[in-house]
Amino acid sequence: MLAVKNLKSDSNIFGHDAWLMGTQFEISVVADDAVRAGEQINAAIAEINRVERLLSGLTDNSQVNEINRNAGIKPVKVDAEIFRLIDRALQISELMHGTFDITYVADKSTESRSTHNNYKNVILDEVNVTVFLKDKNMRISLASLSKGYATDRAKYALQLAGVSSGVINADGSLLTWGLQPNHEPWTIATADPLQQNHPYANADISNMSISTAVDADKQLAVNKKQSINTKNGFPVSGIMSASVISPTAELSGALTAPVIAMGVNASLYLVNKLNQIACVIIDDHNRVYASKGIK
Repeated sequence: MLAVKNLKSDSNIFGHDAWLMGTQFEISVVADDAVRAGEQINAAIAEINRVERLLSGLTDNSQVNEINRNAGIKPVKVDAEIFRLIDRALQISELMHGTFDITYVADKSTESRSTHNNYKNVILDEVNVTVFLKDKNMRISLASLSKGYATDRAKYALQLAGVSSGVINADGSLLTWGLQPNHEPWTIATADPLQQNHPYANADISNMSISTAVDADKQLAVNKKQSINTKNGFPVSGIMSASVISPTAELSGALTAPVIAMGVNASLYLVNKLNQIACVIIDDHNRVYASKGIK
């Protein structure tokens, strides 16, 4: 493995940028020695690369492709790691009332999309550790979980290597643990995407993850004109961006798109019932909504 070079240093925070899984990762660790920090960051990079190989749907021999090839035919035995990841994905789908779904349609010309694109048709056998897609035209993709899961695994690799405090920034999604060198919590000032220098919320994210998603269509509509409700002519309010805070990067990343899809009221109602999860929402009128626990 190539050693990490040219570490950025701020006090005793050492950081390194790397292009991994098609996105920019910035890995920062609190350490006393640059050489040791480089070795620790190397361990995180190796783990991210391992997860990419494991979850990739691009190679013919991947377990995800094997599951898809046997859709409607037979269950496929998979590694426990893949099994647990799919199991968590289905739990998130249930929690978010189907607005999160790892399934998709292989042939988009079919008559009934809901039959083939439905997480409830993914059958897991915990005893035999198998995955079965009930319909021959349905497929699964773990792309929506892969970056977050790789981030969580990188944190685990760093902790095993002795890093008690650090931050992983995966293209703007943050995962933190421990404290800053001054023993203060890691914090973030979350910004309105249309006013990037104007923070709207300060949040303590130590030992938590935060992920933000932006509805590009809504942002484009705001830049041009507001959407119009054809029934009464009044502007329709929708979510332009959503930031979700949770204990894991996998969960935060998975929940942002469903929060946007569900709308302000439904999302806040649901998030307020969940433990250790919070969100900040901006609608297309630049109004800010926060779940309980966010100031």
